[in-house]
Amino acid sequence: MGDQAGRRQSGPRCIALVGPFQSGKTTLLEAVLERTGAIARMGATESGSTVSDSSAESRQFRMSVEAGFATTSFMGDDYTFVDCPGSVDFLHDMRAVIPAVDAAVVVCEADEKKVPALGLILRELEDRGIPRILFINKIDKASRRLRETLEVLRPASRVPLLLRQIPIWSNGIVSGFVDLALERAFVYREHAASEVIPLDGADLDREKEARFSMLETLADHDDELMETLLSDLEPPRDRVFDDLGRELAAGLVVPVLFGSALQTHGVLRLLKTLRHDVPPVAAAAGRLGVAPGETVAQVMKTVHTAHGGKISVARLVSGSLAEGAVLTGAAGVAERTSGLFRLFGPGVEKMREAKAGDTVALGKLDHMATGEAVTTGRTPLAPLVVIEAPQPVLSLALSARDRKDDVRLGLALGKLVDEDPSLAVTHDAGTGEIILAGQGEMHLRVAMAKLSNRYGVAVNQSRPAIGYRETIKKAATGVRGRHRKQSGGHGQFGDVVIDVKPVPRGTGFQFDDRITGGVVPKQYIPAVREGVADALRKGPLGFPVVDLAVTLTDGSFHTVDSSDMAFQQAGRIAIQEALAACHPVLLEPVLRIAVTVPSEATARVNAIVSARRGQILGFDARERWPGWDVVSALMPEAEIGDLIVEIRSATAGVGSFTAQFDHLAELTGRDAERIVQTRAA
Repeated sequence: MGDQAGRRQSGPRCIALVGPFQSGKTTLLEAVLERTGAIARMGATESGSTVSDSSAESRQFRMSVEAGFATTSFMGDDYTFVDCPGSVDFLHDMRAVIPAVDAAVVVCEADEKKVPALGLILRELEDRGIPRILFINKIDKASRRLRETLEVLRPASRVPLLLRQIPIWSNGIVSGFVDLALERAFVYREHAASEVIPLDGADLDREKEARFSMLETLADHDDELMETLLSDLEPPRDRVFDDLGRELAAGLVVPVLFGSALQTHGVLRLLKTLRHDVPPVAAAAGRLGVAPGETVAQVMKTVHTAHGGKISVARLVSGSLAEGAVLTGAAGVAERTSGLFRLFGPGVEKMREAKAGDTVALGKLDHMATGEAVTTGRTPLAPLVVIEAPQPVLSLALSARDRKDDVRLGLALGKLVDEDPSLAVTHDAGTGEIILAGQGEMHLRVAMAKLSNRYGVAVNQSRPAIGYRETIKKAATGVRGRHRKQSGGHGQFGDVVIDVKPVPRGTGFQFDDRITGGVVPKQYIPAVREGVADALRKGPLGFPVVDLAVTLTDGSFHTVDSSDMAFQQAGRIAIQEALAACHPVLLEPVLRIAVTVPSEATARVNAIVSARRGQILGFDARERWPGWDVVSALMPEAEIGDLIVEIRSATAGVGSFTAQFDHLAELTGRDAERIVQTRAA
């Protein structure tokens, strides 16, 4: 069949299994491993017995929470399958995997509610230029005809969905399929190879119509095939297979297969399609811009193990790699691998050498990060791809339950972020809180479980403190602050007079002096400023004070008892006296948010934003995302907390938002009183 034999000898393959949450990716991998003889019987996600969902967290939450890897063989070729999480909370794990794969199998089902999530995943693959095959799972439970299902799914893809098969129905149940390229009919046999049956009658008529439709789509990018069809001639089968492989590799079509992973129906046909149609690793190397002859591996995932240290899972896209090889990462640091391993769920198999196409685990590359390209050369490579972590949408404030675990908590959080760059850890200097931020509620729940399960760190968690501030509404003049203390020997004496006034929002703190005649010696004026600034850390309402100007106008000193410390204290006393008389008011931070949602959910999201004291600024079509909108609004930081939970609920799990500080706004009334009382308590 044309160049298919050449493709079969093109080296090990790496295939990503992607798709919406609960579409059956993990079950499909189990079916593949059973059909290829890698496991004796399929495990189940409900019992936590699957190969790829082997982590304690995956079993605890009964879902894929990180990419899982398994290598197997089919008809003499090696394949590494990467089971990627389907939840949008863990989408970044998929983003790090797909640049180096040969193709992706997009597992989905005939569920309109999951079409937005399917579109989100297909968009990621389209943008990276990854060849993709759509596998419609759970065909044994289908309630609508395949063409109806295709119409439901079609809006999710920007390129044509190309039917490779049509179903054979018996008593309202899909009992087999017709392969439109092979022109053969098969009936399913549970956990066994499908059986060839005669293609005749109504099935033959349906096959001819569907096959011609498939060929027409292929001919859109093949003039010679188009001429053949226009001449009412039957194209050579080799030509059809060549076009299928070429147009898949070029991203011109998305071939559609179907089956039931749970029953292993359609799995063998999927494997044969991968074998014949998926381009070789050289295509992935070319897509990444790897020069021929170089030894280059792309790091797809980082794992910190309890006893084996740091493991970097990488796809070798070019060259070969021996055990103990020295690799150079993006930072220019050369490190020797402590081991070279083949992956199978939680287990590894030691390798002496890897060749182009292999997906391997590399031991203890402490300076290498997920998304980096590593090489055996001495010169670090420029990034082959840029994988930007999305802005976090949900945060927790953490503290170790036992103070002696503070250092362990910091180290554990560092490892979590190294494994998953879509997590972020910051230290809020204003509140002293350690903030862990992530992509959603489940994302943070899994992170907390990892802290406990893997690192044995017990933590307290709470909502992060809001960055409230206070300012003044009135001016005060001639406010005196005097500090005098006599306790034998040298005493302490500092005396200052200040004027205080409000300044425009966002100006901050200003300090000036109009001292004449040396009533406050110049060397003490910085101390006065320092004392005032220190007192502004906590105003009468209990929050930092901003947007005011302080002018030092008068004062007095003692030649013996005056000191920097005394004038600091005098400045502190003066500003505290002044603030109480300047009508302090509470300020709350307001963020500018941009919510990205499917257009049908825009009205619901507008209502959510408005209910959280948000001010809608408008909405526009999302650029280059047909069927999506971006809602712009101003919203108080206090209302952002669990906003993502409501947005996801209103958008079939795919909506998200970004936020940045915009301004401080005055807050009065009961809300202000409650916040001040809570702060005081």
